[in-house]
Amino acid sequence: MKRRDFLKQTTFASGMFFVPQFLKTFEQIPKEISSYKKVVIIQLKGGNDGLNTIVPFRNDIYYQKRQNIALQKNELIQLTDNIGLHKSLQPLQNLYDNGFLNIINNVGYPNPNLSHFRSTDIWQTASDSNQYLQNGWVGRYLDYTKANPTKAIEVDEALSLMLKGKTKNGLAVTDAKSLHNSLREPFYKNVITANKDAHLNEHNLGYLYNTMIDAKSSAKYIFEKTKVKTTANNYPKNSFGKQLKTISQFINSGLETQVFYAGLTGFDTHANQQNTQTRLLKTYAESMAVFINDLQKNNTFKDVLVLTFSEFGRRVKQNDSRGTDHGTANNVFIMGQNLKQQGFYNKLPDLSNLDKNGNLKHEIDFREIYATILDKWLAVDNKAILNKKFSNLNFI
Repeated sequence: MKRRDFLKQTTFASGMFFVPQFLKTFEQIPKEISSYKKVVIIQLKGGNDGLNTIVPFRNDIYYQKRQNIALQKNELIQLTDNIGLHKSLQPLQNLYDNGFLNIINNVGYPNPNLSHFRSTDIWQTASDSNQYLQNGWVGRYLDYTKANPTKAIEVDEALSLMLKGKTKNGLAVTDAKSLHNSLREPFYKNVITANKDAHLNEHNLGYLYNTMIDAKSSAKYIFEKTKVKTTANNYPKNSFGKQLKTISQFINSGLETQVFYAGLTGFDTHANQQNTQTRLLKTYAESMAVFINDLQKNNTFKDVLVLTFSEFGRRVKQNDSRGTDHGTANNVFIMGQNLKQQGFYNKLPDLSNLDKNGNLKHEIDFREIYATILDKWLAVDNKAILNKKFSNLNFI
């Protein structure tokens, strides 16, 4: 039987396959990992307006360019004499005051792309803007460390490019119990019975081993590791809150996972931006505050670094629909207990020095942030993962 025909007959909704009994001897979860540090990556999907997130409330150009959507000083949480935080981010003020939040401004890359899909691919693969890669930077980390799929988990129904490597992939998991139940052996017995006459040649067997053994072993490992750990924290009743609740359960259970990925959608604010951004940033901040508090209670925050990014920022000048169009450079949030630099890593963007399209000029390449996390946090050479050497920043 051809591999394609075999897969067609045995594929089901979860994308997993039956693992025959004689292959179980190959199941093995690595007992040692290269680092116990963990990274939680959050994407604000759609292009969050960084200029109305971290606000230069004494800058005249800001108010000239945004006559209808600019935020006034009394609408902000004042952080410095010149800078305010969007009021919806009030739950993060305690993190800022305690030195657990670092804000990196003017983050982007050369020759930026203003397409959601392409720019997201660039951020997920760590490619140049004219380079098209088929694997993500976290996936290449899995390849390099020869890691089990449990080392990288996306809390979603589908796996993003970021977690796909050349030879290794992470896992897409929404709920440990559901994943485990979907892979329980009785279900697979029904599948294999329907294909009892299938001839598994070496090519089929090799594909099964590579795509199934890791999945079944990982599902069992995740379920067994987390089933006794629950969280008492009152997470917001929304999809983003549920994602963070799952991640906290995984972290606090001692799961070997080192990289987690989740996202909050809806930031493509071409029209009526203020209401939409206010709501979304509130969802983000309230959920993050509960999440960090949960980690602190379980004494795990010290080993966790949180990175929040958006695939691009917004244009400086508002449009005619009281919104903003696709822009370029943006701010990135880093959260952690042991940051070397707290507050603002660098200056806010220079609104008097824009590119020819009226967009912000980037100062820091986003891959320098990745390089710093790889070198200083995950303890691997960033060149091996990012395909060329990038300088480290000094936030950890």
